[in-house]
Amino acid sequence: MKIKKPNRKQHSYVQSLSAPPERVFPLLCPVAELEWVPGWRPDLVLTNSGVVEPGCVFVTPAKPADAIWIVTHHDPENHEVEMHKVTPEHTVCRLTIALAADGPNRTHAEITYSYTALSPAGEAFLEEFTESWYTTFMQEWEQALNHYLTTGKQIEPPNLKGSRRQNAELRD
Repeated sequence: MKIKKPNRKQHSYVQSLSAPPERVFPLLCPVAELEWVPGWRPDLVLTNSGVVEPGCVFVTPAKPADAIWIVTHHDPENHEVEMHKVTPEHTVCRLTIALAADGPNRTHAEITYSYTALSPAGEAFLEEFTESWYTTFMQEWEQALNHYLTTGKQIEPPNLKGSRRQNAELRD
């Protein structure tokens, strides 16, 4: 058995969204994200209700192997969700999202990704998971979600600087 200190990196960002938490929270779902996230295409969603719920499992294409997501906390009343994503022999990720009202029609969304490397390839990924990269990723996610909240339509991918949301799910 090997026991060693984890190689882990964490970044947080607060988005400002153009709707109240009650409207934003249901969109933080692997099924609902099909409506507003360019390129988002989970291969499988295991859910009793048809949407995100505690224990929901979904699979997304990733490299070197498909990523398996597990919803470990889902609290619609307090607008909080936590998921863990395992990319075998690469990384484990903990994603937390907490929404808070910021006036009558605004939401602050605090989003934290914490990655732990499982291999040398995962450690190389952590080197690329910089604060600058994460900020751009979050700003593009924020832009896509605000576009959907204000127009009811998915943003066109050319309006995003590099589809970092899509690439983040595909690259690790």
